[in-house]
Amino acid sequence: LGSSLLVDTDQSQVGKVLEIFDHYIIMDDVEVAIDEKLTSIGIAGPKAREALRTAGVEFPEVEPLQYQDSTWRNIELTIVRGDTSTVESYEMWLAPANVKSVWEALIAAGAKPVGTGALELLRIASGIPRYGQDIREKDLPQETGQQRALHFTKGCYIGQEIVERIRSRANVHRSFTGFEIRGPLPSPGSKIQADGKDVGDITSSAPLPVAGGESAVALGYLRREAALPGKQLQAGTATATVANLPFAKVFKH
Repeated sequence: LGSSLLVDTDQSQVGKVLEIFDHYIIMDDVEVAIDEKLTSIGIAGPKAREALRTAGVEFPEVEPLQYQDSTWRNIELTIVRGDTSTVESYEMWLAPANVKSVWEALIAAGAKPVGTGALELLRIASGIPRYGQDIREKDLPQETGQQRALHFTKGCYIGQEIVERIRSRANVHRSFTGFEIRGPLPSPGSKIQADGKDVGDITSSAPLPVAGGESAVALGYLRREAALPGKQLQAGTATATVANLPFAKVFKH
């Protein structure tokens, strides 16, 4: 992009991102604007790449979080591979006027339209924290379990001191954790208890479709001493059993 940078973020975070830019851009000759010339279509699943090829969208193999510019029927596309470990996924960035043509071609190639509810179930099943919900301003980077998103050798940045201190001491008191729920599904904000003491909290929860029915699960933070796979805790009147992420049983079928 030459002298420009493109920032890709969740729609719900646009206001916060603009606020941060406004706070820290003081003397720099920088202009920040929302780009309305691009939108995106996402496709995910074990046959995602096959559907793209069937639709005629060709591009070289790319690694997670890498992108490749391509052209489909004279339509310019930027294809970005997602980094979800559970299923192969891609986003296509394109002009809004071209969405209908690409969308219809993907459906004709076998892709099934889904809504935001299905995407939320996939996110929770994959154990991916959502910024603003599972990753809050009070949560330390290493607590979130997203070390792949941290860079320990780059230059100075906001929060570097605490990030490096945690890395050198290799110690956090809480960690992002999965739970299998038996009983009423706890809502985000519910406290997790062990022997009557608060040891964590729920940030996301959902009933996930599995073979033979549904499986209630949740995401949240748990103190290190309680974060033992298989350990049973309480979340309200429900039993919350500590589980590894992602929730493997969802992807077995």
